[in-house]
Amino acid sequence: MSSPETEKLLYRQLVLTSSSDAIHQVESVIEEIRSELDVKEDVYGNMMVAVTEAVNNGIFHGNEGDPSKKVFVDFEMKHQFRLTVRVKDEGPGFDPNSLSDPTAPENLLTIGGRGVFLMQHLSDEITFSDEGREVEMCFNI
Repeated sequence: MSSPETEKLLYRQLVLTSSSDAIHQVESVIEEIRSELDVKEDVYGNMMVAVTEAVNNGIFHGNEGDPSKKVFVDFEMKHQFRLTVRVKDEGPGFDPNSLSDPTAPENLLTIGGRGVFLMQHLSDEITFSDEGREVEMCFNI
């Protein structure tokens, strides 16, 4: 028998192909979670942008759009009011600390390069692991 501390209040897992169509599956799950947990509008918006950005990065940067590679997305709520979302790809990884600052004057007109910045600012906590192949974002619901 599991104790209340080990029970998950919510758990969803997606295994996505590396195609732009996969984003719709992620959006649907976020919408379900919003409804199930009565997530506030601002937190919902932050989750939608940050998580879809992480999945897009996994599909197009990590897996380079290779349909034979997968992106794994786990939504988990172990503690009331805190949702953790993990996104993992099968790419070569990257160093998130090596990214240039998209708010620096020389980068303001650059196309792209804002995804990780958005994820960092829209989540309440973010951690990269597995040489950049996995990102874990926490949202206070």
